[in-house]
Amino acid sequence: MKYVASLVCIIGIILTLVFCGTGGKEELLPENYLRIHIRANSNGQQDQDVKYKVKDAVVEALIPLLSQCESKAEAIKTLGNNFGLIQSVADDVLRQNGFSYTSNAKICQEYFPTRVYQDLTLPEGNYDALILNLGTGEGNNWWCVVYPAFCFLQTKNSDNVVYISRIWEIIKNILNI
Repeated sequence: MKYVASLVCIIGIILTLVFCGTGGKEELLPENYLRIHIRANSNGQQDQDVKYKVKDAVVEALIPLLSQCESKAEAIKTLGNNFGLIQSVADDVLRQNGFSYTSNAKICQEYFPTRVYQDLTLPEGNYDALILNLGTGEGNNWWCVVYPAFCFLQTKNSDNVVYISRIWEIIKNILNI
């Protein structure tokens, strides 16, 4: 019981430092986030359906790459060094589903509207983002956050869930688990 009380206390302190230590507002600034934006070739049903298949495959491929990133700058560098992998994964899914067009990945700054992710609301603004265009990239899109990795906490295959959390790493080190 003493172990559980200590654990709760440590978690409480860490969460207080994380959420209150910066005054809260700084964390919601666009420069603290790296988004991901996957654009379908068109708004046709088949292009929209394959967009989600590409999203699942790309997220699965990015989890092991981004799980070790400790900063947004490191995440940007990691993604930039892996455009070939990202495009290859996307192109394989496109090809397997009978599409002849390919993908194109880049990192740039792009406007995003206000978006709510569970208990977090990111304000509208210009964010750095991994952009993955499928074909012409003129269709509706899917977007989320790459760093910190909100979108990578759950994947299609629940056996491969990887929790990318520096807080959890700190807790594990403190408790030696």
